[in-house]
Amino acid sequence: MTNPALRILTYNIHKGFNSGNRRFVLHQIRDALVAADADILCLQEMQGEHRQKQTQIKDWPALPQAEFIAEGGWPYHAYGKNAVYAAGHHGNAILSKHPFTSWENINVSPFSWASRSLLHGVIRTTGGKAIHIVCVHLGLIGMERRQQLSSLCQRIDSHVPQDAPLIVAGDFNDWLERAERQFHDCLGLEEVFRATHGSHARTFPAWLPVLPMDRIYFRGLTPLSCERLAHSPWHLLSDHAPLAADFAL
Repeated sequence: MTNPALRILTYNIHKGFNSGNRRFVLHQIRDALVAADADILCLQEMQGEHRQKQTQIKDWPALPQAEFIAEGGWPYHAYGKNAVYAAGHHGNAILSKHPFTSWENINVSPFSWASRSLLHGVIRTTGGKAIHIVCVHLGLIGMERRQQLSSLCQRIDSHVPQDAPLIVAGDFNDWLERAERQFHDCLGLEEVFRATHGSHARTFPAWLPVLPMDRIYFRGLTPLSCERLAHSPWHLLSDHAPLAADFAL
């Protein structure tokens, strides 16, 4: 009897716009995500609300973006505000085919003008196993990221049992690849694309990926495969390419 598989996908959706911010492509993004058929989505730059754009853009959905995408086949979802401004807010979201037992959004922002957070959810799979999922979008400044990585380590140490399956996925903005040692030494995490291909995936910009920005780290799961989705239609959607990984539970 084979172990059940779990498919995880992480994607910075660029608030539903294409890489040049000229076209609103959220409907095409949802179609592509439905076709990718992941069990759990870790999504960044999800627009929770934007009062100006919802009146200016013809195809702007009536629902918040997380709920709009979730209608494609993920009955359970959690959204955490990452940045709040006069017109609305955006943040991270976890969409799941399996129910949440709990979730929490943790502010890790050293600057008020660059709000960042960690969205930590606990999901119960069909077999009853609890899996911890942390969706992240780290800052652009090195000092900021170091503080956020320390906060992430503290959160996992205090809230995730050592024997519990754990996924930490998102846009790490770590193009210099400096987070690896801290994740391995402090948390015992491995990155799935590196574990299966020997190096991190280059995911930014989507039309010619050169920077390794997006990652899926894991602990307590067996990696089966990981792919960068850079083929059509992905290269015409967000400015990031998504990563999709399969694990055995």
